[in-house]
Amino acid sequence: MDGLTSTVDGLTSAQVAVAKTNHVPRRSSRSLSAIFRANVLTLFNLVIGVLWVLILIFGEWQDSLFGLIIVANALIGIIQELRAKRTLDKLAVINEAPVRVRRDGREQEIHPHEVVLGDLILLASGDRLLVDGEVVVSDGLEVDESLLTGEADPVHKKAGDQVLSGSFAVAGSGAFVATRVGTDAYAAKLTEEASKFHLAHSELRAGVANFIKYITWLVIPIGALLMYSQISNSVDFGTAITGAVAGIVTMIPEGLVLMTSIAFAVGVVRLGRRRCLVQELPAIEGLARVDVLCLDKTGTLTAGGMDLGEVLPLRDGQPIDAALAALSNLDQRPNATARAIRGRYPAALDGWTAVESVPFSSARKWSGADFGERGAWVLGAPDVLLDGGDGYDRAAELATTGARVLALCRVGDLRSLESPDPVALVTLEQRVRPDAHETLRYFAKQGVTVKVISGDNPEAVSAIATGLGIPDGDRSVDARTLPDDDPDKLGELLDSYAVFGRVSPQQKRAFVNALQARGHTVAMTGDGVNDVLALKDADLGIAMGAGSPATKAVAQVVLLDDKFATLPHVVGEGRRVLANIERVSNLFLTKTFYAIVLSLAVGVAGVMFPFAPRHSTLTNALTIGIPVLFLALAPTLERSKPGFVPRVLRFAVPAGVLCAVAVLTSFWAAHSGTSTLIQDQTSAVITLFLTTWWVLVLITRPLNWWRVILVGSMPVVFAVGLTLPFVRAFFALEPGDISNDLTAVGVSLVAAILISVAVRVTGTLRT
Repeated sequence: MDGLTSTVDGLTSAQVAVAKTNHVPRRSSRSLSAIFRANVLTLFNLVIGVLWVLILIFGEWQDSLFGLIIVANALIGIIQELRAKRTLDKLAVINEAPVRVRRDGREQEIHPHEVVLGDLILLASGDRLLVDGEVVVSDGLEVDESLLTGEADPVHKKAGDQVLSGSFAVAGSGAFVATRVGTDAYAAKLTEEASKFHLAHSELRAGVANFIKYITWLVIPIGALLMYSQISNSVDFGTAITGAVAGIVTMIPEGLVLMTSIAFAVGVVRLGRRRCLVQELPAIEGLARVDVLCLDKTGTLTAGGMDLGEVLPLRDGQPIDAALAALSNLDQRPNATARAIRGRYPAALDGWTAVESVPFSSARKWSGADFGERGAWVLGAPDVLLDGGDGYDRAAELATTGARVLALCRVGDLRSLESPDPVALVTLEQRVRPDAHETLRYFAKQGVTVKVISGDNPEAVSAIATGLGIPDGDRSVDARTLPDDDPDKLGELLDSYAVFGRVSPQQKRAFVNALQARGHTVAMTGDGVNDVLALKDADLGIAMGAGSPATKAVAQVVLLDDKFATLPHVVGEGRRVLANIERVSNLFLTKTFYAIVLSLAVGVAGVMFPFAPRHSTLTNALTIGIPVLFLALAPTLERSKPGFVPRVLRFAVPAGVLCAVAVLTSFWAAHSGTSTLIQDQTSAVITLFLTTWWVLVLITRPLNWWRVILVGSMPVVFAVGLTLPFVRAFFALEPGDISNDLTAVGVSLVAAILISVAVRVTGTLRT
């Protein structure tokens, strides 16, 4: 450790000042340079930049407006992502659990990044290991390394054993000396290999990336053909360049990536206002797709704390109060059960000193200690410790009221639980969250199936589920009776029942996997270390803010205010983002496909391109640019379905092709007469606007008051622009030819009918 020494007193302040610190990049946020590169240094921006320069050199400056729009897009994207980064970073700091260390001989709580090489770090159940180290003290310490090794069983750690960052304590307590910190730690190295800013799989992002990739390959050859055609068939080089640039620029869906980024970023900021930390951006997409929500009862449906209810003796003359006091005061960092019992028994009595102890774990479902002459005592689940008898039956009856019931037993041998003798039953009153009923009703209304999976007694879980109105909550299953090696049978049972008790941490993970295998998109909520494995495997892991550090570390979303009622807003935000990105994708890719068809037709035929860049700037602003700023951020309750890419293509391809055919028809019909080139282009622009405006109407449905105003104002602005001399002069429009103008309107009307029929046939028409 580079000469640093560590004793039970920990490092001194002088040693801390010169030691290496635990600095690692945040998982939830990317760097400023990465944000800048993502918004500025793109292939499309390079292509558009080159075309912008060509127009400035060879064309008229009015045709270079598209370049300013790209600059504006980049600035908007950077600003929105910086807002999201600032929100994420602030929430991430709040979410960071403090680390307990011993320095200068006393215990302290510090931020994770303040840990240094050689620190003596203290561990208790639920703590996540942030750095690698060597165990120096172990009091029944058990560490779960499954996230690193895949091994499901906790590993007992004793002095001298190595521990790795990324694992977490599930039972007992202890201390270890940090031997590798920062990017040298095991978990940090794994993260760095995967990428510093890791994004889980996102169908939406992957779909947009595929669109961009294929369009890029199309733009290059079609753009070259168009450039050659315009130069070869025009007497004026500037006009040729202007026509070619108009086609190429229109082919590029430059705003699609921007609007995707903005929608995600605004979603992060909106959720941040509700103190909801999104640790992986694609989690927002997962929110929209969820159709099954798995809830851990404790800490989710019920508040984290409990109150000691009754202590019911089963044997006379036993030191029940003294045993409970001793057992609940064993651990310096007690769990919720021990804290509830401590409320009545704040200190152990003299003579009750443990010579051996077994800490509680979710897998064992009991804890205990050997108090020498006082005997060995255990406290845990009655259906685990008892095998029939009056105590067992009485515990089962109490569980039906929704109370948590524990059995206090004397045992001959602590490790083997030899001959448990039930002495008393202990009831703990659980506090149902006041917002749970309304939240569950929301999910039922939205078609999200709720599954309650808990480590508690099935009858107790069922009682709470029934009280909250969960469908089929009165039918519960004891998870110990479920098959371990038949995922198909497990999946059938999960589809048939809603409440499961006595579920082990490994079974929670298996439940999530079985539901996913049956085609469900699964969200899992939890707050304890027993939920970590399931949270990690779920499509969307949601941790409660008051949960263990390990739980919050693996979750994609953390409800920092610990409010279950935040979940509907979380799901609603995800649905808004995905549904609206699909809407704007339809618009952008319709534009791309009509530009591709126009460019191919013009390139092959060797004729003039039907409009100039300034014309596409005008129509794109009114039918795409301005509307999508509102549509991308509008509320919606639509649940997203898989198949984003084919759905968009089924809409955009026929709509784009028909728009292109309509524009060419209007342009060539006008061009065959005696009108001027500007009048011919005006006819094409009118058709382009009307057909793409109709596409906007179709994707904006279902219409409401603000959408009607938004959609209706666009043709008003266009018509007013045609009547204003300075607008006509600026955009080179001359709508004076009645024959051309009526032809353009008629062609547009026919095209609108055909587009409506086409998207209805393809099943993509919104109602």
